[in-house]
Amino acid sequence: MIEYPDADRLMAGELGEWLDGQRTTRRLAIEKSNNRIFNIAIVLLPLLGALWVFGFSPFDIPIFVWVVAGGLAWAWTQKPKFDAKKQVKSGINEAIAKSLGLEYCHDCKGSEAFEQTRAFRLLPSHDRSSFEDMWSGHAGPHPFLLHEAHLEERRGSGKNQRWVTVFRGAILSIGFEERFHGTTLLAPDGQFSKFFGGAKDTIEVEGTILDRAQMVSPEFEDRYDVYSTDQTEARWMMHPEYIERLLAMESAFGGRDSSVLFTGGTMVMAINGGDMFESGSLDHHEDAHLVRETIRQFAQLADAALALNRIRSDQVRSPATRL
Repeated sequence: MIEYPDADRLMAGELGEWLDGQRTTRRLAIEKSNNRIFNIAIVLLPLLGALWVFGFSPFDIPIFVWVVAGGLAWAWTQKPKFDAKKQVKSGINEAIAKSLGLEYCHDCKGSEAFEQTRAFRLLPSHDRSSFEDMWSGHAGPHPFLLHEAHLEERRGSGKNQRWVTVFRGAILSIGFEERFHGTTLLAPDGQFSKFFGGAKDTIEVEGTILDRAQMVSPEFEDRYDVYSTDQTEARWMMHPEYIERLLAMESAFGGRDSSVLFTGGTMVMAINGGDMFESGSLDHHEDAHLVRETIRQFAQLADAALALNRIRSDQVRSPATRL
């Protein structure tokens, strides 16, 4: 298993010293944002007064114009705060990644792991995507990749069009010591449903035919459907310890409808658990807590992946334990 860094030790070292140096940066960012709000008020109030004098009412301006203008103005006033929080967050996460022997990048594009989950239809349909917080390298001897994904779908029409979040969470990929014999999908319940309801018995994805596998855990089967090209492998991969870890992990992140792909020598997980690794704050008193929380979130995700890796290695070494 991975030896995770101690938050207090990190805060007592270079990271703590660096964060102390960010106090001025954060204070100036708050002041700059407040000044921008004040400057907008100085311009807006006389403008509204002039419109009133010349017979124009603010109510004559379409509401969507006010919404767009207000949104742009608010974004401009908050940008200094956003930049300062991003700088602090990047510094904290880079320090954690360094202690783990990993690389960290705040701004990132998609990944091969994300493309795999999308190709195998394990993510909801969406019209735009954004990514951040990429951790990459090796977890022990295993190739490891983790990043966040935010997927949105455009809904409505005309003035009622809006962007709706359909997935926000982590995409995790880890290499296994032993290759899989087949391809197995762990999909949210109903992801592959029949026209009149109920899960399909057989699906075809990426040119591969997969059959639905029956699971032994009622709670697990109520929330997930499993499809595989190798029924025996699928059943023993759904080990009780792994099922327990996955359900506990979803509960810890307040998420549901996660999915997993086992293929070749890699496992890819899409954990629908909200925004993670948000270690940046404008209040320096929160730094130590946020460092601990980020380490906890990372550890829960990595441990779940490593646990199944260990389980598979044990099963391969002891074929008699296969179900």
